[in-house]
Amino acid sequence: MATIKLTPSKRARAAIAAVVLSAGAAGTLALMPGAAPVPDDVALAVTVLVKPWEGRSLQAYLDTIAKPPVWTICDGDTAGVRPGMVETAAGCDRRLANRIVRDYRARLTACIPNWSAAPLGWRAMMTSLAWNIGTDAACRSTAARLGRAGRWLESCVAATAFNRAGGRMVVGLARRRGMGDAARIGEGELCASGLL
Repeated sequence: MATIKLTPSKRARAAIAAVVLSAGAAGTLALMPGAAPVPDDVALAVTVLVKPWEGRSLQAYLDTIAKPPVWTICDGDTAGVRPGMVETAAGCDRRLANRIVRDYRARLTACIPNWSAAPLGWRAMMTSLAWNIGTDAACRSTAARLGRAGRWLESCVAATAFNRAGGRMVVGLARRRGMGDAARIGEGELCASGLL
């Protein structure tokens, strides 16, 4: 397997800087008016990685790539989704922020004891990775193991291995995990850009 080359980019550094500026000293910001503030890593993951890469469906659909197939809505959310379910854009935003904070970030901070000392871009990358592959897989990953050792860039590269779905490599996942595409920042790109 070829090693993925991750390089910092101006667009990823700008995204990180924008969240840092908005979050201020508290390290939190509201993703929409009237919403509870979320940690800076959640805000960065949601706005720069999860929403752009997952795509949004306001109507429930059966994700047949997943094994077994699973009903999905909004930005890849599968919790409590039933056939025929419909959501609003604001409802999807709330679901995503609430689930990531409660079900994903909480688990990541438990399995990665040095979470709060990790670079912001790395934390956002791991949050997005967990949303896509599940917290158990993310916590057991080489990326998490390297992160626990403070080996941030190696961890960023290790996360790029999660580029398969349904048993085959998917170009979109490879781009998401790596350097992104013309319109979207990749997880590896964001991760590497926060290290220098």
